[in-house]
Amino acid sequence: MKMGAFVFANDQGIQPAELARELESRGFESLWVPEHTHIPASRRTPYPGGGDLPEHYRRSLDPFVALAAAAAVTQRLLLATGVCLVVERDPIVTAKEVATLDWASGGRFLFGVGGGWNREEMRNHGIDPKTRWDLMRERVLAMKEIWTHDEAEFHGRFVDFGPIWSWPKPVQRPHPPVLVGGDGATTFDRVVEYGDGWVPIIRAGGPAPFDERVADLRRRCEEAGRAPVPITAFAWNRVDDADLEEHERLGVERVIVPLPPVDRDRTLRAVERYTPLVARHA
Repeated sequence: MKMGAFVFANDQGIQPAELARELESRGFESLWVPEHTHIPASRRTPYPGGGDLPEHYRRSLDPFVALAAAAAVTQRLLLATGVCLVVERDPIVTAKEVATLDWASGGRFLFGVGGGWNREEMRNHGIDPKTRWDLMRERVLAMKEIWTHDEAEFHGRFVDFGPIWSWPKPVQRPHPPVLVGGDGATTFDRVVEYGDGWVPIIRAGGPAPFDERVADLRRRCEEAGRAPVPITAFAWNRVDDADLEEHERLGVERVIVPLPPVDRDRTLRAVERYTPLVARHA
């Protein structure tokens, strides 16, 4: 079982470089950070976690800059977006950022992607939330063209550019894994078409029991004529040995444990609490 850690990196929390060093030294496989370019001061979209939106959402760091700092002080730790909101990003610029981080880290980047939930945030970027899944599809496919061709072009409804040159190319071939986040009614459509993995959040009250979702994804992959895709399970709450054993039974490749987005000392205490679990299962 591969085990990573997720933290909502923010300017009041631990420095990403220090956290990355601690995680690598304790046997964690990966560090995951999310993305919000901003939080609109006036927002009607409800927070998926319920209640008021936590303070750290409005203070989040840029994921690529944070992960670059982490890459500079580690050698083995994988670096991941959990998730990058590609619908709010220019695909040509993002393709270069992904390729540069993968190149600079020696091929250690995992590209978690998603469409987001905050509709007002999307609209501030000129995005119609109703079309975000079609937009996300085209932007991901366009980035794949840039990563895998010396002279890339893409022509779609939302993304349209003629032949371009863009280096560096990613170290990983054909490109860093594109891991599709979410667990909605159409998530598996995206996973099967252009994903290299699935990243669900595991918590009570989901749309279906997790084992049923895993079986459904395997069936969908088989029907599409492709091998089963790896699954990275994001734990909403703390996990224990029984949880990890169940994930292993289901064939989950990786489990991500949550770290509190608070001050340095409390975050490191959480890392210490998880270290024995990592030692037993990683």
